[in-house]
Amino acid sequence: MAYFVIDQRARADGTIRYKCTVRVKQKGRIVYSDHRTFSKLAPAESWAKKEVGQLESNGVPNPQAGVIPLRELIAIYIDDPHITFGRTKLYVLQLLADSDIGKINIIDIRSHHIVDHCKNRIQAGAGPSTVAHDVSYLRWCLKMAKPSYGYPVTELPVIESYELLHSQNLIGKSQRRSRRPTSNEIERLKVGLNERASKRAAHIPYVDLLDFSILSCMRVGEVCRIRWDDVDEAQKAVTVRDRKDPRKKAGNHMIVPLLGGAWELLQKQPRTEERVFPYNERSVAAGFQRVRNALDIEDLRYHDLRREGASRLFEKGYSIDEVAQVTGHRNINTLWQVYTELFPKRLHDKEL
Repeated sequence: MAYFVIDQRARADGTIRYKCTVRVKQKGRIVYSDHRTFSKLAPAESWAKKEVGQLESNGVPNPQAGVIPLRELIAIYIDDPHITFGRTKLYVLQLLADSDIGKINIIDIRSHHIVDHCKNRIQAGAGPSTVAHDVSYLRWCLKMAKPSYGYPVTELPVIESYELLHSQNLIGKSQRRSRRPTSNEIERLKVGLNERASKRAAHIPYVDLLDFSILSCMRVGEVCRIRWDDVDEAQKAVTVRDRKDPRKKAGNHMIVPLLGGAWELLQKQPRTEERVFPYNERSVAAGFQRVRNALDIEDLRYHDLRREGASRLFEKGYSIDEVAQVTGHRNINTLWQVYTELFPKRLHDKEL
């Protein structure tokens, strides 16, 4: 059955655009999707009704012909109720759909198109590790198109582009960070965050969140997902739900002990809602970033607080295995690197 939906969207400059999407479902699965964007509602409705009429009269184009651009394949993936996406993957897929490569028919995509896309992204200011996400998710799209929806394409164009992409440094691994905030920076951040909290109608306890993030070694999203029924009073621990794991996208729950004052910080929060910290993680991170920028604190990210927390645990004498129980690292090589940077002389000391 063919149908259409129209979404109203506001651009950064405040102008309104109307994205009209036409789809066809068969046996609960989306087998066709196309969209156009208009500046006015009436043309959007007119185009949609015309497209729906043609689909009802002529039927769905044969998917074996591969007559859809990449952006429409991505739209089908995004609308598929059987596929779930993390925030990063969804963002990258939408970026691919809106870029020049998104306009190319999927059967016409070649390695040089991928190289051109990566060059354009680098020229726009993206780093090699960021562009590598584009290539990875593009490969996933092409690889899954045939078994999922019958489109006769493969991931071969992406595979063929890898050697050149690496040799020209268009894609690469992210730089390992070692940034730790100084005591002075943390104190300045707390003053700035307190001031910001006092001026906001919707009060967010930024300082409690900052301290809890450091002491618990949790990501801001993990902190904001903790529910009161996840709290284990007997063990002074919490269940962290869906903890990030590259091998497991969902259901990766872990019981994490709250150490060094984290338990006391949790207990002081008001029990007025289901979540302990019932705030939008993006609002928390954005508030931190604005205060950091206002204080001219350079190259410090909210995620660096997680490393700071792990470093403090090492400095208190906890072993790598014990710290991993708090941070949730499955691969302890990351923690080993943190440990060796903190104590580079540990082997020399054993000779004394």
